[in-house]
Amino acid sequence: MLADDTGSAALEFITVGLLMLVPLVYLVLALGAVQQQTLGAEAAARHTARVIGQAPDAATAGARGDAVLASVIREYDMDEDAVDVTITCRPAAAVCPDAGSTVIVTVSARVSLPFMPPLFGLDRIAAIPVEAQSAQRVSRLWGSG
Repeated sequence: MLADDTGSAALEFITVGLLMLVPLVYLVLALGAVQQQTLGAEAAARHTARVIGQAPDAATAGARGDAVLASVIREYDMDEDAVDVTITCRPAAAVCPDAGSTVIVTVSARVSLPFMPPLFGLDRIAAIPVEAQSAQRVSRLWGSG
């Protein structure tokens, strides 16, 4: 004889639904956080390289680059302490940027996963690194005006 299963389908549906829905929602939240930081790093690299490459001189390039970088970090809600920016030039010169060189801006950041507690450094261990790089050609007449 089979036992009476009346009313157990709803309970099974709720149990299985929760077991599958909670990880799915967490995955969507985590992927959204990674995507936001990736887009932020890409925008920071691209806009910073463009501003440096189009500036008339080194002082203006530094000021504009810092302003654009701070603006992008604020816009994409990035952690300012977790963002590292590296500026290099090709070909390598004594002064970077230099007339006729290519400025390469690399922005690295770490994405903390949602709801990860800072207990025992879990928030740092479970962070996902993202990096973006952009290049901009500097005019041959840069700094001469």
